[in-house]
Order: sequence, then structure tokens, then C-alpha cells
Amino acid sequence: EVQLQASGGGLVQAGGSLRLSCTASGFTFDNYAIGWFRQAPGKEREGVSCFGGTDGSTYYADSVKGRFTISIDNAKNTVYLQMNSLKPEDTAVYYCAQTTRPSWDPYEYDYWGQGTLVTVSS
Repeated sequence: EVQLQASGGGLVQAGGSLRLSCTASGFTFDNYAIGWFRQAPGKEREGVSCFGGTDGSTYYADSVKGRFTISIDNAKNTVYLQMNSLKPEDTAVYYCAQTTRPSWDPYEYDYWGQGTLVTVSS
């Protein structure tokens, strides 16, 4: 059974950092992609970063490029999202999800973690 568990959210001041974790079970990253998405109140879910397990490719939304870094620890079957220089507009519930190839379309993802709340105060 495929499961994803996101964690690491919290309250941080603007300019601060957080590291989100997405621990997976039921599959390995070799043949799948993992995406991080976020959804702020009243807004649509948007893609933040993707990791392609087949070739190790990484992708970032323009809004987070240079501030966020996606990485993987195969031994722990965990994908991380290091978030630096956080801004109030980064406040959202962050989700990790699994698909077969990197995509910004949330409808292409088959499995989702439960979400973790990130709140950035000004």
C-alpha cells in the first residue's frame, strides 16, 4: 500500500527556514516522481517543486526558485523540501504527492500525503 506522510511544518518568521519531510512507503523513488504542492486559504493548489526519480531531475516554481531545495534520501525513503528565506506569501498547507513523471498538474498525481501547515509571520 502506497503511503506518504508529510511533516515539518510550523510557525516561522519571515526570512526564516523550515525543512519539510515526505516519508514514503509501499514504493521506491526509482520509477516515480514526487511533487510538493501547497494550498493557501481561498487559493488553488499549486506546484512548488518536483523530483524525478528516474533521472534525479528537479524542478521549481518561479516563486520559490533560489529559496527552496528538493532532495532525496533513498535510505530513508524520504524526500525533503528545504525552505529558506521564507515569506508570508509562502504560508499554506504543503502536500507531497506521487506520480509517474514530474508534473505541475495535481490531477496527474495518484497518491497524496496528509499535508503539513507552514505559517510565515511578517
